[in-house]
Amino acid sequence: MPLFESYDRRINKVNAALNTYGIKDIDEAKAICAAKNIDPYTICEGIQNIAFENAKWAYVVGAAIAIKKGCTNAADAAEAIGIGLQAFCIPGSVAEDRKVGLGHGNLAAMLLRNETKCFAFLAGHESFAAAEGAIGIAQSANKVRQEPLRVILNGLGKDAAMIISRINGFTYVQTDFDYATGELNVVRTKSYSDGPRAAVKCYGADDVREGVAIMRAEGVDVSITGNSTNPTRFQHPVAGTYKKECMEAGKKYFSVASGGGTGRTLHPDNMGAGPASYGMTDTMGRMHGDAQFAGSSSVPAHVEMMGFLGMGNNPMVGATVQVAVAIEMAK
Repeated sequence: MPLFESYDRRINKVNAALNTYGIKDIDEAKAICAAKNIDPYTICEGIQNIAFENAKWAYVVGAAIAIKKGCTNAADAAEAIGIGLQAFCIPGSVAEDRKVGLGHGNLAAMLLRNETKCFAFLAGHESFAAAEGAIGIAQSANKVRQEPLRVILNGLGKDAAMIISRINGFTYVQTDFDYATGELNVVRTKSYSDGPRAAVKCYGADDVREGVAIMRAEGVDVSITGNSTNPTRFQHPVAGTYKKECMEAGKKYFSVASGGGTGRTLHPDNMGAGPASYGMTDTMGRMHGDAQFAGSSSVPAHVEMMGFLGMGNNPMVGATVQVAVAIEMAK
Protein backbone atom coordinates (compact mmCIF):
# COMPACT_ATOMS: atom_id res chain seq x y z
CA MET A 1 0.00 0.00 0.00
CA PRO A 2 1.44 3.44 -0.92
CA LEU A 3 2.72 5.59 1.95
CA PHE A 4 0.45 8.50 0.98
CA GLU A 5 -2.10 9.66 -1.60
CA SER A 6 -0.94 10.16 -5.22
CA TYR A 7 2.39 8.60 -4.25
CA ASP A 8 3.51 7.82 -7.80
CA ARG A 9 2.84 11.40 -8.97
CA ARG A 10 4.78 12.94 -6.10
CA ILE A 11 7.63 10.70 -4.97
CA ASN A 12 10.23 11.55 -7.64
CA LYS A 13 9.92 15.25 -6.90
CA VAL A 14 9.99 14.60 -3.14
CA ASN A 15 13.13 12.47 -3.39
CA ALA A 16 14.82 15.06 -5.59
CA ALA A 17 14.18 17.74 -2.97
CA LEU A 18 15.49 15.50 -0.19
CA ASN A 19 18.58 14.56 -2.21
CA THR A 20 19.40 18.26 -2.69
CA TYR A 21 19.96 18.45 1.07
CA GLY A 22 21.82 15.15 1.36
CA ILE A 23 18.83 13.14 2.55
CA LYS A 24 18.34 9.77 0.85
CA ASP A 25 14.59 9.25 1.24
CA ILE A 26 11.55 9.71 3.49
CA ASP A 27 12.78 7.03 5.91
CA GLU A 28 15.96 9.00 6.51
CA ALA A 29 13.93 12.20 6.84
CA LYS A 30 11.84 10.54 9.56
CA ALA A 31 15.02 9.41 11.34
CA ILE A 32 16.47 12.94 11.22
CA CYS A 33 13.35 14.29 12.91
CA ALA A 34 13.30 11.48 15.47
CA ALA A 35 16.93 12.18 16.41
CA LYS A 36 15.79 15.68 17.47
CA ASN A 37 12.72 14.27 19.26
CA ILE A 38 10.44 16.06 16.79
CA ASP A 39 7.33 14.31 15.43
CA PRO A 40 5.93 16.45 12.58
CA TYR A 41 3.57 13.64 11.52
CA THR A 42 1.76 13.71 14.88
CA ILE A 43 1.83 17.53 15.09
CA CYS A 44 0.08 17.75 11.72
CA GLU A 45 -2.48 15.13 12.72
CA GLY A 46 -3.14 16.97 15.97
CA ILE A 47 -3.98 20.23 14.16
CA GLN A 48 -6.49 18.69 11.73
CA ASN A 49 -7.25 15.07 12.46
CA ILE A 50 -8.88 14.51 9.05
CA ALA A 51 -5.72 15.56 7.18
CA PHE A 52 -4.49 13.14 4.52
CA GLU A 53 -1.32 11.05 4.85
CA ASN A 54 0.46 13.15 2.22
CA ALA A 55 0.13 16.22 4.45
CA LYS A 56 1.61 14.46 7.47
CA TRP A 57 4.57 13.13 5.50
CA ALA A 58 5.11 16.50 3.83
CA TYR A 59 5.78 17.98 7.27
CA VAL A 60 8.24 15.19 8.02
CA VAL A 61 10.08 16.03 4.80
CA GLY A 62 9.94 19.78 5.43
CA ALA A 63 11.18 19.45 9.01
CA ALA A 64 14.06 17.20 7.95
CA ILE A 65 15.12 19.74 5.34
CA ALA A 66 15.02 22.51 7.96
CA ILE A 67 17.14 20.47 10.37
CA LYS A 68 19.59 19.50 7.64
CA LYS A 69 19.92 23.16 6.62
CA GLY A 70 20.91 23.96 10.19
CA CYS A 71 17.92 26.18 10.96
CA THR A 72 17.94 27.18 14.61
CA ASN A 73 15.15 29.77 14.72
CA ALA A 74 11.53 29.09 13.94
CA ALA A 75 11.10 31.69 11.17
CA ASP A 76 14.00 30.26 9.15
CA ALA A 77 12.73 26.74 9.84
CA ALA A 78 9.28 27.70 8.52
CA GLU A 79 10.75 28.84 5.22
CA ALA A 80 12.66 25.56 4.92
CA ILE A 81 9.53 23.56 5.76
CA GLY A 82 7.93 25.33 2.79
CA ILE A 83 10.53 23.72 0.54
CA GLY A 84 9.31 20.32 1.71
CA LEU A 85 5.66 21.24 1.23
CA GLN A 86 6.43 22.52 -2.27
CA ALA A 87 8.08 19.21 -3.13
CA PHE A 88 4.72 17.51 -2.63
CA CYS A 89 2.95 19.69 -5.23
CA ILE A 90 1.99 17.53 -8.21
CA PRO A 91 3.83 18.61 -11.39
CA GLY A 92 1.64 20.74 -13.65
CA SER A 93 -0.97 21.41 -10.96
CA VAL A 94 -2.49 24.71 -9.82
CA ALA A 95 -0.61 24.31 -6.53
CA GLU A 96 2.75 23.93 -8.26
CA ASP A 97 2.07 26.90 -10.52
CA ARG A 98 1.22 29.15 -7.56
CA LYS A 99 4.12 27.77 -5.46
CA VAL A 100 1.69 27.20 -2.62
CA GLY A 101 4.14 25.16 -0.54
CA LEU A 102 6.72 27.93 -0.50
CA GLY A 103 3.91 30.39 0.20
CA HIS A 104 2.85 28.51 3.31
CA GLY A 105 6.42 28.46 4.56
CA ASN A 106 6.82 32.19 3.98
CA LEU A 107 3.48 32.99 5.64
CA ALA A 108 4.40 31.02 8.77
CA ALA A 109 7.79 32.75 8.85
CA MET A 110 6.03 36.14 8.83
CA LEU A 111 3.93 35.11 11.82
CA LEU A 112 7.03 34.04 13.72
CA ARG A 113 8.90 37.30 13.15
CA ASN A 114 8.29 40.19 15.51
CA GLU A 115 7.56 42.66 12.71
CA THR A 116 4.11 41.06 12.42
CA LYS A 117 1.95 42.18 15.33
CA CYS A 118 -1.52 40.91 14.41
CA PHE A 119 -2.74 38.06 12.20
CA ALA A 120 -6.37 37.67 11.15
CA PHE A 121 -8.32 34.69 9.89
CA LEU A 122 -10.78 36.71 7.83
CA ALA A 123 -14.30 35.27 7.71
CA GLY A 124 -13.14 32.54 10.01
CA HIS A 125 -16.61 31.51 11.14
CA GLU A 126 -17.64 29.50 8.13
CA SER A 127 -15.95 26.39 9.47
CA PHE A 128 -13.90 25.07 12.32
CA ALA A 129 -10.77 25.09 10.16
CA ALA A 130 -9.93 28.67 11.04
CA ALA A 131 -10.23 27.68 14.69
CA GLU A 132 -7.88 24.74 14.10
CA GLY A 133 -5.31 27.04 12.55
CA ALA A 134 -5.71 29.68 15.25
CA ILE A 135 -5.28 27.10 18.00
CA GLY A 136 -2.07 25.82 16.41
CA ILE A 137 -0.64 29.33 16.28
CA ALA A 138 -1.82 30.35 19.75
CA GLN A 139 -0.30 27.27 21.34
CA SER A 140 3.15 27.68 19.83
CA ALA A 141 4.10 30.95 18.11
CA ASN A 142 4.57 32.98 21.28
CA LYS A 143 7.01 30.47 22.70
CA VAL A 144 9.66 31.88 20.38
CA ARG A 145 8.50 35.46 19.75
CA GLN A 146 9.75 38.38 21.85
CA GLU A 147 6.36 40.09 21.56
CA PRO A 148 3.20 37.95 21.58
CA LEU A 149 1.43 37.64 18.23
CA ARG A 150 -2.18 38.76 18.39
CA VAL A 151 -4.50 36.37 16.55
CA ILE A 152 -8.09 37.27 15.64
CA LEU A 153 -10.99 35.71 13.77
CA ASN A 154 -13.12 38.25 11.91
CA GLY A 155 -16.22 36.97 10.19
CA LEU A 156 -19.82 37.63 9.27
CA GLY A 157 -22.31 37.13 12.07
CA LYS A 158 -22.16 37.84 15.80
CA ASP A 159 -23.95 34.66 16.85
CA ALA A 160 -21.49 32.57 14.85
CA ALA A 161 -18.56 34.36 16.49
CA MET A 162 -19.93 33.68 19.95
CA ILE A 163 -20.55 30.00 19.20
CA ILE A 164 -17.06 29.48 17.74
CA SER A 165 -15.55 31.24 20.77
CA ARG A 166 -17.52 29.15 23.23
CA ILE A 167 -16.69 25.83 21.58
CA ASN A 168 -12.97 26.56 21.20
CA GLY A 169 -12.26 28.59 24.34
CA PHE A 170 -11.59 31.86 22.50
CA THR A 171 -12.50 35.36 23.65
CA TYR A 172 -15.67 36.68 22.04
CA VAL A 173 -15.62 40.42 21.32
CA GLN A 174 -19.08 41.87 20.71
CA THR A 175 -18.94 45.12 18.75
CA ASP A 176 -21.41 47.76 17.68
CA PHE A 177 -20.60 49.81 14.58
CA ASP A 178 -21.88 53.39 14.41
CA TYR A 179 -22.76 53.95 10.76
CA ALA A 180 -23.16 57.70 11.26
CA THR A 181 -19.68 58.29 12.66
CA GLY A 182 -17.79 55.22 11.43
CA GLU A 183 -16.75 54.39 15.00
CA LEU A 184 -16.42 50.82 16.26
CA ASN A 185 -17.58 50.36 19.85
CA VAL A 186 -16.80 47.30 21.96
CA VAL A 187 -19.96 46.30 23.81
CA ARG A 188 -18.49 43.41 25.80
CA THR A 189 -15.77 40.77 25.83
CA LYS A 190 -16.20 37.24 27.13
CA SER A 191 -13.36 34.73 27.51
CA TYR A 192 -14.37 31.09 27.35
CA SER A 193 -11.12 29.68 28.78
CA ASP A 194 -8.08 30.65 30.83
CA GLY A 195 -5.27 29.22 28.68
CA PRO A 196 -3.56 30.34 25.46
CA ARG A 197 -6.78 29.87 23.48
CA ALA A 198 -8.31 32.80 25.36
CA ALA A 199 -5.75 35.07 23.69
CA VAL A 200 -7.52 34.47 20.36
CA LYS A 201 -10.16 37.18 19.85
CA CYS A 202 -13.23 36.27 17.82
CA TYR A 203 -15.26 39.07 16.20
CA GLY A 204 -18.58 38.94 14.38
CA ALA A 205 -19.45 41.73 11.95
CA ASP A 206 -22.83 42.67 10.51
CA ASP A 207 -21.40 43.77 7.17
CA VAL A 208 -18.28 44.80 5.24
CA ARG A 209 -17.97 48.24 6.85
CA GLU A 210 -17.89 46.77 10.34
CA GLY A 211 -15.49 44.07 9.18
CA VAL A 212 -13.06 46.70 7.87
CA ALA A 213 -13.42 48.68 11.10
CA ILE A 214 -12.44 45.57 13.08
CA MET A 215 -9.33 45.11 10.92
CA ARG A 216 -8.45 48.77 11.45
CA ALA A 217 -9.02 48.65 15.21
CA GLU A 218 -6.75 45.63 15.61
CA GLY A 219 -4.12 46.97 13.20
CA VAL A 220 -4.01 43.71 11.25
CA ASP A 221 -0.67 43.18 9.47
CA VAL A 222 -1.32 39.81 7.81
CA SER A 223 -4.56 38.00 7.04
CA ILE A 224 -5.82 34.93 5.22
CA THR A 225 -9.33 34.73 3.80
CA GLY A 226 -11.61 31.79 4.21
CA ASN A 227 -13.22 30.91 0.90
CA SER A 228 -16.70 29.85 1.88
CA THR A 229 -19.42 31.03 3.29
CA ASN A 230 -20.17 34.48 1.90
CA PRO A 231 -16.90 34.99 0.01
CA THR A 232 -18.31 37.63 -2.28
CA ARG A 233 -20.36 39.31 0.46
CA PHE A 234 -17.76 39.63 3.18
CA GLN A 235 -14.17 38.48 3.33
CA HIS A 236 -12.89 39.54 -0.08
CA PRO A 237 -14.54 43.00 0.03
CA VAL A 238 -13.18 43.45 3.57
CA ALA A 239 -9.65 42.45 2.57
CA GLY A 240 -9.76 44.61 -0.55
CA THR A 241 -11.15 47.68 1.21
CA TYR A 242 -8.71 47.35 4.11
CA LYS A 243 -5.88 46.89 1.60
CA LYS A 244 -6.81 50.19 -0.06
CA GLU A 245 -6.91 51.96 3.32
CA CYS A 246 -3.50 50.58 4.29
CA MET A 247 -1.94 51.62 0.98
CA GLU A 248 -3.28 55.16 1.42
CA ALA A 249 -1.95 55.31 4.99
CA GLY A 250 1.44 53.83 4.11
CA LYS A 251 0.86 50.79 6.34
CA LYS A 252 2.22 47.38 5.36
CA TYR A 253 -0.53 44.77 5.05
CA PHE A 254 0.03 41.32 3.54
CA SER A 255 -3.16 39.70 2.30
CA VAL A 256 -3.32 35.98 1.57
CA ALA A 257 -6.23 34.61 -0.45
CA SER A 258 -6.92 31.11 0.79
CA GLY A 259 -7.55 29.76 -2.66
CA GLY A 260 -11.07 29.52 -3.92
CA GLY A 261 -13.57 26.89 -4.79
CA THR A 262 -16.97 25.57 -3.86
CA GLY A 263 -16.05 24.97 -0.25
CA ARG A 264 -18.12 22.43 1.62
CA THR A 265 -21.52 24.07 1.34
CA LEU A 266 -22.12 24.71 -2.39
CA HIS A 267 -23.94 27.88 -1.45
CA PRO A 268 -25.45 30.25 -4.06
CA ASP A 269 -22.61 32.80 -3.95
CA ASN A 270 -20.16 30.23 -5.25
CA MET A 271 -22.50 28.20 -7.44
CA GLY A 272 -23.73 31.31 -9.24
CA ALA A 273 -20.19 32.35 -10.04
CA GLY A 274 -19.75 29.42 -12.39
CA PRO A 275 -16.95 26.89 -12.77
CA ALA A 276 -14.32 29.10 -14.43
CA SER A 277 -11.13 29.00 -12.34
CA TYR A 278 -13.32 27.82 -9.48
CA GLY A 279 -15.59 30.77 -9.47
CA MET A 280 -15.85 34.29 -8.21
CA THR A 281 -14.07 33.45 -4.95
CA ASP A 282 -10.85 32.78 -6.79
CA THR A 283 -11.19 35.85 -9.00
CA MET A 284 -11.79 38.20 -6.09
CA GLY A 285 -8.83 36.74 -4.22
CA ARG A 286 -6.57 37.73 -7.10
CA MET A 287 -7.71 41.34 -6.79
CA HIS A 288 -6.34 41.92 -3.27
CA GLY A 289 -4.05 38.97 -2.54
CA ASP A 290 -0.29 39.38 -2.17
CA ALA A 291 -0.24 35.60 -2.28
CA GLN A 292 -2.90 33.12 -3.32
CA PHE A 293 -3.18 29.57 -2.15
CA ALA A 294 -5.14 26.81 -3.86
CA GLY A 295 -8.23 24.99 -2.75
CA SER A 296 -10.34 25.17 0.37
CA SER A 297 -9.55 26.94 3.60
CA SER A 298 -10.92 23.90 5.40
CA VAL A 299 -11.59 20.78 3.29
CA PRO A 300 -8.56 18.46 2.83
CA ALA A 301 -9.92 16.75 -0.30
CA HIS A 302 -10.41 20.05 -2.10
CA VAL A 303 -6.86 21.25 -1.42
CA GLU A 304 -5.56 17.87 -2.58
CA MET A 305 -7.58 18.23 -5.79
CA MET A 306 -5.56 21.35 -6.57
CA GLY A 307 -2.41 19.20 -6.56
CA PHE A 308 -1.35 20.15 -3.06
CA LEU A 309 -1.73 18.39 0.29
CA GLY A 310 -4.84 16.88 1.83
CA MET A 311 -5.21 19.51 4.55
CA GLY A 312 -7.20 22.73 4.79
CA ASN A 313 -5.17 25.87 4.12
CA ASN A 314 -6.10 27.44 7.46
CA PRO A 315 -5.08 24.53 9.69
CA MET A 316 -1.96 24.19 7.54
CA VAL A 317 -0.87 27.65 8.74
CA GLY A 318 -1.08 26.40 12.32
CA ALA A 319 0.78 23.18 11.50
CA THR A 320 3.66 24.99 9.79
CA VAL A 321 4.05 27.37 12.73
CA GLN A 322 3.92 24.55 15.28
CA VAL A 323 6.47 22.33 13.51
CA ALA A 324 8.81 25.31 13.03
CA VAL A 325 8.60 26.18 16.73
CA ALA A 326 9.35 22.55 17.64
CA ILE A 327 12.54 22.77 15.57
CA GLU A 328 13.72 25.93 17.34
CA MET A 329 12.96 24.50 20.76
CA ALA A 330 14.84 21.28 19.97
CA LYS A 331 18.15 23.03 19.23
